[in-house]
Amino acid sequence: MMRLTAQFWVQAYLTRLRLADIPAYVVAHGDDTAGAVLVKLSTLDGQAKVFERRFDLMSGQRRWDILSEGTEPDTDTVIARQRSYDPDLWVIEVEDRQGRHLLDEPGLSE
Repeated sequence: MMRLTAQFWVQAYLTRLRLADIPAYVVAHGDDTAGAVLVKLSTLDGQAKVFERRFDLMSGQRRWDILSEGTEPDTDTVIARQRSYDPDLWVIEVEDRQGRHLLDEPGLSE
């Protein structure tokens, strides 16, 4: 099965966020073709969550799981550590007081 390139997925995700009036920024540009993506959700109160896409062996589907949550500095440390292992990693920062990230919407787990 053909998969979307990382850059195409990131652009589609940013468009969905923009249409929902949710600010988001690419803070680390990974490999255009096959880079993994982390999404940091900042609720603008000093707290944040970092999501990563994982493959669910039971269902055979990809899903978004929480890699880290806590204070923004703590989540930034986790992101920096992940980037040190994988320089091709994309990092998108989403800012929403309500905690919306849209990762649970259809089409974004692909």
